[in-house]
Amino acid sequence: MSRPHLKETPSQTAGPFVHIGTVPASAGLKTRSNEHSNILAGAETPGERIIIEGLIRDGAGAPVTDAMIEIWQADREGRYGSPTFSGWGRAVADFETGLFRFETIKPGVVPFRDGRPQAPHVAFSIFARGINIHLQTRMYFPEETVANAADPALEAVGQSALIETLIARREERGNEMVYRNYACQWQEPGQAPFHRRAGCHWGNYCPAR
Repeated sequence: MSRPHLKETPSQTAGPFVHIGTVPASAGLKTRSNEHSNILAGAETPGERIIIEGLIRDGAGAPVTDAMIEIWQADREGRYGSPTFSGWGRAVADFETGLFRFETIKPGVVPFRDGRPQAPHVAFSIFARGINIHLQTRMYFPEETVANAADPALEAVGQSALIETLIARREERGNEMVYRNYACQWQEPGQAPFHRRAGCHWGNYCPAR
């Protein structure tokens, strides 16, 4: 029995108010009692507390001030969706500076689809005005030199110059461990690599696959 041919649903840009519509509190609108937060780690979440700060720039180098950023990561044991840590967060870029921030924990090692270990990383999805399909990329940790060198997703990137764009900079700020200067930029030859396959980044960060 042949299956009917279905037309593909066309994509459309997210803008210009996707960040306000999905995170109304960012504009001072109190419409929800339980809004997805940029604070992922609770009091009962085990693991090393870290802060991720970043900036997204457009092709002209200007900060994107209307972007929405989502992250997905494993807990410190390399598990997704553990009882004390969902691993998923949402933030919007600052309306003035374009900066975004997440408070979370450092993730552990998770297996690739072929069983090889992946270096600790955080997966990003980026939504903004003018983007038809949201962009997906990753952030890796600079102190994980050995793990990064063996990571199958970074291996697929190939070019060392592009790999460097995926590795954050570590900075100790008082009692805080901050990973920053992670500036995504599109429409440039040296931009951070993006993968646009819906649902997965570099082939497998979905725990169900």
